[in-house]
Amino acid sequence: MEQKIIDNKIFNLAHDLTNYGLKNNTNYTALVKNRKCGDKIKVELKIKNKKIINMKYETESCIFCQASASYLSKNIKNFKIHEIDKLTSNKKFKFLFSKKYFQRKDCILLPFNAVKKAI
Repeated sequence: MEQKIIDNKIFNLAHDLTNYGLKNNTNYTALVKNRKCGDKIKVELKIKNKKIINMKYETESCIFCQASASYLSKNIKNFKIHEIDKLTSNKKFKFLFSKKYFQRKDCILLPFNAVKKAI
């Protein structure tokens, strides 16, 4: 039986472009690069009353970083900015940090690091 290199969940998340594309209308932005592989991501956050209400992003990255950015952008809404350091341990994001993707951890963390830097 042939083993899939990339499972469907990662593939589908990476191809969901709902929040892809920058608007250039926010004060909360960050550009982060992974020195190990060259992945890059730029994020824009809209924050109101110390809560994230929207995230937009653009990447030049692998499919794991793209999937992580897509999923994060859809699930970060209503997070309080003081909770940002706890994002990676939130149960919503647990599957991204499973053993299955451990070797791509730096790629998956890049969008999270960009959000932290933006704030």
